Amino acid sequence: MTQIQKVGNVLIPVDDLDKAVAFYSDGLGLPVKFRDGDRFAALDGGGVTVALVGPEEQVSGTTTAPSYKVADVAAAVQDLTETGAVVVREPEAGPHEVRAVLRDPSGNVFILYSSL
Repeated sequence: MTQIQKVGNVLIPVDDLDKAVAFYSDGLGLPVKFRDGDRFAALDGGGVTVALVGPEEQVSGTTTAPSYKVADVAAAVQDLTETGAVVVREPEAGPHEVRAVLRDPSGNVFILYSSL
C-alpha cells in the first residue's frame, strides 16, 4: 500500500518564468526558495512549495497538479494503477527527482516523486 510522505508541491505551468516569479513573489509575497534557470522555481507557500514550471519542466502539461512525495515511485505507480489510476508518464529521472505522472479515477492529474 502506497504511503504518501507529504504533499511536496503544487506544480503551476507558466509561459515566462521571470514574469511568474515576479508575480508570485512580488504580488503574492511568496519567498523564492530555489530557482533552476528558466526551468523551475520553488516558492514558499507556507508549508507547501509552489513550484512554477517553465515549458521544459511541464511534466503534467499545462495543468496545475499536486505532487506527492513517496519512498518508491515505481511501487507507488503499481499500487495506484491497481486502484484505478492511469499512468500518463512512466517513472523517469528528472534533474532533481524521480517522478511519474498519473490521473486519478476522475481524470485529475497528479505527480508522484522521490528525491534522487
